[in-house]
Amino acid sequence: MRADPYQRKDIILGMVVRHYIRTTTPISSAFIADEYEQDISSATIRNIFGELEEDGYLTHPHTSAGRVPTERGYRYYVDFLMKEMALLDEERLHIRKEYERGIEELEALAEMTTLVIAETTHCMSIVSIDAKPDGYIFRGMNYLAEAVGTQGLQKMVAILKVLEEKDRILAVLRRDLDRRIKVYIGQETDCPAFEDCAMAVSRFNTRGGLSGRIAVLGPVRMDYPRVVSTLEYVAELMHDTL
Repeated sequence: MRADPYQRKDIILGMVVRHYIRTTTPISSAFIADEYEQDISSATIRNIFGELEEDGYLTHPHTSAGRVPTERGYRYYVDFLMKEMALLDEERLHIRKEYERGIEELEALAEMTTLVIAETTHCMSIVSIDAKPDGYIFRGMNYLAEAVGTQGLQKMVAILKVLEEKDRILAVLRRDLDRRIKVYIGQETDCPAFEDCAMAVSRFNTRGGLSGRIAVLGPVRMDYPRVVSTLEYVAELMHDTL
């Protein structure tokens, strides 16, 4: 059965986003033709590329004929195309062991959580505690710096300034969430310093009645399925720990 045009566009957009997340290189029509499960020509893919670009989901660097996702492309991917990812059993076991160390204080739990999330997602992690209006901690700045690269020094300086201004970062973290995990992409963060980043935010609640937010801050091309699945699992473990 041949895919209808809209399904085909979704499939190709999803392929471009997933490949770009992995490789950070523009995707060619020839690559898509080789990877596509059905027989489809490069010419047909180029036409679809053109339609997706016209609709604002893809763009192409001036030095390449390949395509890369736009913020709108990532948004569509997260909302409609992203498949739920399950962490590997050994990853889940490793994370769970960290939460079985008999932690009895929320501050220690928050500190460990930033480490676990950063190591699992290779992004910056942030934890804020509702009972501490001025309190939040973060870890994994090195991962964000690697993603931004040497040409992004000014961007990193701007991000660091925001992280030092408690009111600004807490305003981003503590916005109303209309779902368990909210993903903000680029300008959706409402923070100019984060306009080249994406942030995923989740609530956490412990059995003892404590609550707060856990978040991942990374490049717009971060691995959304992995980030979302990590936040879901960590929020579950935090609930069961205290």
